[in-house]
Amino acid sequence: MMRDSGALTLPYCPYLPRVDEPLRASALKEFGNDRGHLFYLRALECGQALWQQGFPAQSLLMMNRAFAADLEEHAPVLNDWPLPYKAVRWVMESRSKDQFIGNPRRHFQHLSTRMVEPRKELRSWRAWGCWALACLVFPSYPADEEQISKEGIVEPDSAEIKANLLRLGWAGEAEEWVSATLPFRG
Repeated sequence: MMRDSGALTLPYCPYLPRVDEPLRASALKEFGNDRGHLFYLRALECGQALWQQGFPAQSLLMMNRAFAADLEEHAPVLNDWPLPYKAVRWVMESRSKDQFIGNPRRHFQHLSTRMVEPRKELRSWRAWGCWALACLVFPSYPADEEQISKEGIVEPDSAEIKANLLRLGWAGEAEEWVSATLPFRG
């Protein structure tokens, strides 16, 4: 079912800030190289707007941008809007079958193995965390076996992802990710 690209027709994602108007990725241009708390919040808002416009794949891309924000560990915005692990899972689970999502498992595999600075290692483990969520939601979606074979990639298990988020992530980040791996309460 195609949606009017200018209308917020779908119910809002409870793990992203509500928006009153359609937004696109271009709404992030105003921040230039600033990747601080306003960038983070706007990336989440873009994710919400794109979700509500019927574009779950683009919504996930905006959450990728939010994960790349340059925030202090205890930035006040995180009190209201923690890192969007739950939003990533919610969007993947809530999209209708006729909405393009691509292959999130493959997307997050590529993102985690091709990460660049700044904060390359942490951001890579965040992407692996999202990859694990994609594997939960889409267990039949294939990995990029060619990349795994050629590059010798070893897909991490949940314990390794959690350990690295504990080691590199912010206070409570590993727990936030673990909570996103659990079934949502109705």
